[in-house]
This record gives sequence, C-alpha cells and structure tokens, in this order.
Amino acid sequence: MKTVRALERGLDVLLQVQARRAASLHEMHVALGLPKATLLRMLQTLGQKGLIWQRLADGAYLPHVDARARSQALTLEHVAEVASPWLKALSTRVSWPSVLAMPRLDHMEIVETNSPLFRLDSATLGPVGVKLSYIHTATGRAYLAACREEEREAIITRLRPRNPQEGSEADLRAILAETRSRGYAAREPLHPWPDRSRQLVLRDGRRSMAVPILLDGAPVASINITWPAKRGTDDAVMLRHLGALKHTAREIAMAIERAALAAEGRAPSGAIMAQFAAGTAKSVSPGENS
Repeated sequence: MKTVRALERGLDVLLQVQARRAASLHEMHVALGLPKATLLRMLQTLGQKGLIWQRLADGAYLPHVDARARSQALTLEHVAEVASPWLKALSTRVSWPSVLAMPRLDHMEIVETNSPLFRLDSATLGPVGVKLSYIHTATGRAYLAACREEEREAIITRLRPRNPQEGSEADLRAILAETRSRGYAAREPLHPWPDRSRQLVLRDGRRSMAVPILLDGAPVASINITWPAKRGTDDAVMLRHLGALKHTAREIAMAIERAALAAEGRAPSGAIMAQFAAGTAKSVSPGENS
C-alpha cells in the first residue's frame, strides 16, 4: 500500500522540530532538502494545528508544550510560548521593544523578545538566554520587588557582596519598596552592588520600565519596555505606554492560568475572572496606549 507523501513530509518537519527543540527554517531546509516555500506552508499548517510555534526572538520553530508538561510545572518554554502572541500584539501598540524574563538563582533570563519586529538598531534587545541583573535592570527589579518575602530574602542573600557599603542594603530595600508602591520598576536610582549588568546599564544610553507577571499574587516572570534615553523622557514614555505594558502582563498571566487549568480539565474560577475583570477595567484601553 502506498503512503501519503505529503503527510510523510509534514511529519518529517514536525520530527525535526521536536528533535532539535528549536530549529530555523534554514536548518530544516538543509536537513530535509525541501524548498523553503514548501517548508513555510508546512510550518504554518503545523502551527495552526497547535503542534509547533514560532519564537519572536529569533524566528526559531519550537515544539508545542504538551498538556502533561504544563500541568507539572511552569516551564521556560511554556511561558515563552504562551506569552509570544501577546508580545507581538504589544509591538503594534508601543513604539519600543520588550523582553520577557524569568528568574534563575542569581539572575533573570530572557526567554522571549519582540525586538526583531523593530527595524531600529537602537531597539535591539536579547537574545534569548541573556542574563539580566535583579538589581540593575527594571526587569529584575520588577520581579524582585513583587516576589514573596522568603524568595526575595534568598535572592538578596545570593547577591549580597562580601563587604557591602554601609547603608547599601537599606537603599536596595527602599528601591524595592518604592517599586511595589508605584506598580512598575525602573533602572533608576543606580545601586552600588556589583551585580551583573551594572556597567552595561551605565553606558548603554537606554531607559526601561517593567512590571511583573503575577499568578496567585506571586510573580512568575516580568516584562519590560526599553527605549533610547535621547528619544523620550521617562515620564512621557510611561504616560503613553505603561497602561499597555500592564495590560499585556495581565493578559499573559490569564493565558498561562487558562492553559494550566485546561490541562487539568478545569475552568478559571470566578474569583480569578473577577480579579482580571477588575484589573482590565482600570487599565487604559488599547487605542489610548499607542
């Protein structure tokens, strides 16, 4: 009996993506010998069927995170996959790029970015895997300020230098308290601890704001907007785009929640939906953020 050649080729593409865990169009073209136009149609079909997804940060194709994996833990790949469409949507409403980062022991790690959607050298962020400081980046501060006390104390203990300047730890705690109070993080004020990213933040000429992505009141990631300092003051950019950034963070949180509950065969609780509705009602509408 003859096999269905088109189906075989589609499955070959899927198996390549699964085996590599992340594959570029060119890599699959070389591996399978198929024209890139044909591969693109197959990849689009596989994406529409929920079997793969395309990362914004580098255009790589990744296997869909299955329900079993999602029910076990919030993996890096899961959060990146769920957040990716929202980062793309944010890029149509905000003039500057964003990264999504998740916590590691002593740093935050970029897991997705919409930077490639912007054609400005000054807008380049990432790539995926870059390590960000908890202390010297808005992305890190947003997470550190929002996390629960036990986690925050553990992170600060890991970051504390051997001989910290007098009063420097109190200054850090004051920065985090202010961040929690105003609802978003910024790079300023500078802090003396020699954590990673400090020198880069001092010389790259950029500004940034970030907010946490919260599930059950605790952060799982944070998302930012970054722009060149010469292209806009903090107040002007925040007035224009902070609403969109917070709205996107809520949307990502709800998408993660829905995916986790769907894996368990449950629907979002009334409390969760009410909380989201209340937050959305307070946010600026999409048209007002762009």
